[in-house]
Amino acid sequence: MSGCATTLLVIAKAPIAGFAKTRLTPPLTSREAAQVAAASLLDTLDSVLRSDVAHRVVAFTGDLAAAESSSEIARALRHFEVIPQRGIDFGARLANAHADAGRLGAPVLQIGMDTPQLGPDVLSAAAAELAADDAALLGPADDGGWWALGLPTPQPARVLASVPMSTDRTGELTREALQHCGCRVRSLPRFSDVDTYADAQRVAAESDGRFAAIMHELARPGLVLR
Repeated sequence: MSGCATTLLVIAKAPIAGFAKTRLTPPLTSREAAQVAAASLLDTLDSVLRSDVAHRVVAFTGDLAAAESSSEIARALRHFEVIPQRGIDFGARLANAHADAGRLGAPVLQIGMDTPQLGPDVLSAAAAELAADDAALLGPADDGGWWALGLPTPQPARVLASVPMSTDRTGELTREALQHCGCRVRSLPRFSDVDTYADAQRVAAESDGRFAAIMHELARPGLVLR
């Protein structure tokens, strides 16, 4: 075991055309949106691999063989413990992923694949904060959701099954649900995640990895965003 005593958990799905980042279409095609998702996932995995944590886990869903950049993603995943996502909806899958990752015996810091601009410094600092206290951590996103959830034990993650996901109140409702079950909740820094093309442009401007490169390649000159 190396790094601080935290498990860094990534919730990910195969970047398949028509399955990943569908809100980027239009202006992107379905395949282009999947290429953006693949770049975001790869940048995220790279940052996690360079983070100072004890365990690295990916809860994965979808057919990797059908994904964009499938070979590169498969190579990166060899450095992680990969577990299947379980549950009938996203909230249930999040709760189950926390339970599964929690079996490693360390606090779990969970992120998604929508914040490729986050480097290992941000992730390592959040992991260290989680390991040092018994409070839950919630990283708010600009759209009202959250980009990270840190839990000292997996039991409070059960509340996620009853929290509406992908709304402008998801972050607020998640905090309230955690507090209702007795958790102290501390805030991490706020970041943008990638849902829309406008989001992707903003995040690419803050990035210098694969995500920024593919967004530059697929840029739509003259596109007016509303």
